[in-house]
Amino acid sequence: MSVDIREIEDFLYAEADLLDRTDLENWMALFTDDGTYWMPVREDQDDPLNEISILYENRTLMAIRCNNFGHRLAPSMEYPVRCNHIISAVRVTGEDEARGLLTVTSKFQAVVCYREQTLYAGRYTHRLQKEPDGYKIRQKRVDLINCDANHKSLLIYI
Repeated sequence: MSVDIREIEDFLYAEADLLDRTDLENWMALFTDDGTYWMPVREDQDDPLNEISILYENRTLMAIRCNNFGHRLAPSMEYPVRCNHIISAVRVTGEDEARGLLTVTSKFQAVVCYREQTLYAGRYTHRLQKEPDGYKIRQKRVDLINCDANHKSLLIYI
């Protein structure tokens, strides 16, 4: 499979832009039907099913969060939610040509403002599925540098 790093960077920047605009519906459309979003509670965690995680959501749970986020009675509607993501050091770290899968890592910083400003930083690992019209996310793993700290409720995906 021919890998165009610029195409991958553009995909990651477009994903970040959807999160910055809190456009969760279109963000969720970037995932495969079996796609997952995972935020481990430890750096070396390798099992989201049999260990506790900060977040581990499949498409069904993402859809519930997406619907709740925009609901007129949801706390997220009480104040505006503002985000800003910076992504760097994008690298292809694995390739399964037979299945059309790429593993891509990147560094990130994200500022989320909801009543107060919170900074998140760490590493993303995207497992991307190559499709005829571009890429889809099979799994997004978010490793926070302070994954083992106490965190407030996350109103939006990082």
